[in-house]
Amino acid sequence: MLLKKTNIEEKLQRFRNKTISQDDILRDVEQILKQDNKKEETIINTLKTGNNSVENNFIFDLLESDKIYHIDTIKGICIDYRLRFLDTKYFKNDIPYSAITKIKKLEKAHDININGYKIIAPSKLFKLENADDPLLFAPIGNGYYYLIHKWGNDLSPMRKWLMMPFRNFENLVFTTVMVSFLATFLIPDGLFSKQNTSAEFWLTFFFMFKTVGAIVIYYAFASGKNFNTAIWDSKYYNA
Repeated sequence: MLLKKTNIEEKLQRFRNKTISQDDILRDVEQILKQDNKKEETIINTLKTGNNSVENNFIFDLLESDKIYHIDTIKGICIDYRLRFLDTKYFKNDIPYSAITKIKKLEKAHDININGYKIIAPSKLFKLENADDPLLFAPIGNGYYYLIHKWGNDLSPMRKWLMMPFRNFENLVFTTVMVSFLATFLIPDGLFSKQNTSAEFWLTFFFMFKTVGAIVIYYAFASGKNFNTAIWDSKYYNA
């Protein structure tokens, strides 16, 4: 006669039923879930409301060194790619649940409530006061920040070069001059005069420079734009 195979699930159920009732199990699980939901609500509320905390008491040995960044590094990247580094309360998109999960794990491991969250993202992803790749940070202290989570799509590889003219005033002038030179060379020979002289070239260049410069001034000032060095940590749309 063959022996009947052992069903471990049935054994578990029988042993469980001898030691604790199903009502007690359901009550304990319900309490655990309520506490977990309350913890998530607290985290979400902190992300939405924000505060002025500048440090968190992380346990140093539990931090991953490759996720620690100084404010100077963050500033440099924001300027290069025309991004902003602002409190999460200005972030208008939803924070993904994967980020909430990582925050819960961090808080449990370090036995703290994390505060002072900040995000790196393009301006369009923030609700900015008037006058495609978020990264969530928490302050460690002394100008250092800990990267908690990254989501969304990577930035276009061309973004750094496209935003180069907006880094500062010198870059903008240089770009305007280069564009004016290119536009001047593209004008067909003899369009304004039968003789192609250096004087004609520089007059044409001067005309193109004024035209391109006028477009830049209109876009930059009339549209309330500013240089990357001025807006990277500003909460104002027209900063």
